[in-house]
Amino acid sequence: MSTTSSRSPLRRAAATQRALLVLAAAVLLAVVVLLLGAATGQAGEVDPAVPGPSAPSAPAEPSAPAEPGSDEGLSVEINGVNGEPSSAVLTLIGITLLSVAPALLLMMTSFTKIFVVLAMTRNALSLPSIPPNQVLAGLALFLSLFIMAPVLTEMNDLAVQPYLNGATTFTEALEDGSGPLQTFMLAHTREEDLALMTRAAGQPNPQDAASVPLTTLIPSFMISELRAAFIIGFVIFVPFLVIDLVVSAALMSMGMMMLPPVMISLPFKILLFVLVDGWGLIITSLITSYRGG
Repeated sequence: MSTTSSRSPLRRAAATQRALLVLAAAVLLAVVVLLLGAATGQAGEVDPAVPGPSAPSAPAEPSAPAEPGSDEGLSVEINGVNGEPSSAVLTLIGITLLSVAPALLLMMTSFTKIFVVLAMTRNALSLPSIPPNQVLAGLALFLSLFIMAPVLTEMNDLAVQPYLNGATTFTEALEDGSGPLQTFMLAHTREEDLALMTRAAGQPNPQDAASVPLTTLIPSFMISELRAAFIIGFVIFVPFLVIDLVVSAALMSMGMMMLPPVMISLPFKILLFVLVDGWGLIITSLITSYRGG
């Protein structure tokens, strides 16, 4: 019994060794078969002349370049189909006008003169902050729009609508639109101020009104507007100055030298301004001055 049991482990070990040898032989045989197949595939030569599913296609001939004047070239059109300006161009022009609108309002309209006259009227009443600047600026803005309405309407008819309809180009629209505005400024510009700016620029005297450049006309127009505004302001100051003198003389005669004359004269100034309808007179005079021109 001991001899049989001692031989059984030896038999199992021998069987395991034989199985491992058989498995190793099979793996080695498979590797040899794979190597032989790869060598056979590499030994075969591919003829490029023979067409096949993997044969490369012939290169295409390059196309001839387009002529400079042909319609096949790249072109950028800023106008629409009917010759009208595109919405992108109109948007760009609108943004540009909005950015320069304050400068155009101050330099080429009646806004400056009206605002200066209203501010001097407020100072003549001895009310430095009533009405506030926002109120005066708003009143001057709407009065300027009222005065400039005929000019703006003519510019719209001559330049803006033809450009939007595609009848004129942008350059032609600028030339046509600047005509009514130039006529308005020339009508309210003194010849002395125009001659002053012409000599300062070193330019010859213009032959007619249409030949006056805008670079000379705009500062001349502003100088004339400021001069007219100061003249109107002087006329407004005179009656209020008389009230101040009367009140000061009365206080001096009564020995009330410590009492500020402004406190006594302010109610009389306001009363006088209300009785004569001061705001109505000033605004009517401003509008009439431009209607007459």
